[in-house]
Amino acid sequence: MQTIALDQLDLARLVRPGDGVIFQQGCGEALNLSEKFVAQRAAYSGASVFFGSGFSRSFALEHADHLRFSGIGGIGTLRKLASSGALDPIPCHISAIEGLLRQRIIRADVLMLQVSEPNERGEYSWGLVNDYVRTALQQARVVIAEVNRQMPWVPCERPLLAHEISVAVPTDRAPLELPAAPFGELERRIAHNIGDLIGDRATLQMGIGSVPEAIMGMLADRRELGIHSGMVGDSAMRLMQCGAVTNAHKGIDAGVTVSGVLFGTHSLYRFAHRNPQIRLCPTSYTHHISTLSRLKNFVSINSALEVDLTGQINAEAIGGDTIGAVGGQVDTIRGAAASEGGVSIVALPASGKQGDSKIVSRLSGPVTTARSDVDVVATEHGVAHLRGRSLRQRIRALIAIAPPEHRERLRAEARQQWGENL
Repeated sequence: MQTIALDQLDLARLVRPGDGVIFQQGCGEALNLSEKFVAQRAAYSGASVFFGSGFSRSFALEHADHLRFSGIGGIGTLRKLASSGALDPIPCHISAIEGLLRQRIIRADVLMLQVSEPNERGEYSWGLVNDYVRTALQQARVVIAEVNRQMPWVPCERPLLAHEISVAVPTDRAPLELPAAPFGELERRIAHNIGDLIGDRATLQMGIGSVPEAIMGMLADRRELGIHSGMVGDSAMRLMQCGAVTNAHKGIDAGVTVSGVLFGTHSLYRFAHRNPQIRLCPTSYTHHISTLSRLKNFVSINSALEVDLTGQINAEAIGGDTIGAVGGQVDTIRGAAASEGGVSIVALPASGKQGDSKIVSRLSGPVTTARSDVDVVATEHGVAHLRGRSLRQRIRALIAIAPPEHRERLRAEARQQWGENL
C-alpha cells in the first residue's frame, strides 16, 4: 500500500482511458476522490463510472465531455444525469450486481473507496457502504482508498486489509449526510393504513422517502422488531435506541441489525461506530432469496411511481424521465413471499403533485415488478390485497384506493378493456 497526500494525487497515473470506475454509493461516496476524479478527467477520456445512488454534487452534465456514466437509475442527485441521457440506466436487481461485476459486464478496473482508519488489528471498515464493493475490489486493477479520519468504524461482514489497498489517501472531512425525508398528514394516513400488517417481532425492510419515514415513526410501540434491509437511516437508529428493535426473533443474525449501507446523519454514524448491534453486509447477503427466505415475519415496504389496475408496478421512470430504479424491490418482494409470516407492501400516495392518479389503467413507464409478485398495495385511501386475487378482483380493489375523483374514469377505462362485469 502506497500513501499519497490528497494534493499530490495524480489520478492520471492510476486511471487509464476506457477504464471502468466504481465509487461507493450514496453517503459513502469518497468526496475528495470524486471531485479530483472529475477535475482530472481529460487525462483518462473515455473512462466510465457505474453508480448506485447519488447524493453529492460531484458529477454533472458537463463531465460527460470525457466521462461515460451508467448506473442502476436516477436516484437522488443522479436524476438529472439519467433524465438528460448522460447516465445510461442498467435495469437490474440489486441481487444481480455482484454477478455482473464478476462477469465484467459491469467493469471495475478502478475502485474508489472511503474507509475508516484501521482498528487495533489493522482492519479498515468499509465505512458507510458495504454492498457490492468487495466484489468490485476483487476485479479491480487499482484500489484507491480515502482513509477518512471522520469515517466511523462500522462492523462489517469482512473488513478491508492494508494489502488490498493500492493507494491510501489520508483525509479529514465530514461524510455526506441524508437527513430523514419530511412527512405530513398524507404520509401518516398511509402509514396508519398498513399499521396492522406490521406486528410485534416483524423483520423490517424499508427504503428511502417520506412514506417509509412515516411508517418507521409509528413503530415505537412495537416489541422485538428486527431489521434486515438494503439500507438503514436515522429512523432505524431511533427504534433501536427506544428498544422497539431487538433483532431477537429474525430467525438469523440474532441481536444484529443487518444492512448494506447507512444513509443518514452524523447521529447515525456516531451510533454505528464500533456498535456490535449493526453489521454491514454485501448485497449477496442482504438481497439474496436464500437469506431472505430464512427470515421470520419479513415485512418488505417499497414505493412506486405508479401502479396499474392489474397490479403491475413502475418504480423506474415516467415517460423518458428516469426517477428511480429496479433496485431491490423485486428481491425483497419475493423474499417476503418466501418468508414464514412474510408480507410485502408497496406504499404510495394515490395522487401526484398535479392531482393525477398514481393508480392508472396503463403504466407510462416500464414494469419494474410483475403483477404476479405483488402482494399488498396501500395509499392514503386504503389497502388492496392482491396476492391470489383474480384480475377483476384486483381491478376493483385498486380502484377503491385510487383518488375518489378518478375512480369513475378508471372504472370506465377498465370496462373498455376487461368488460362490463366490474
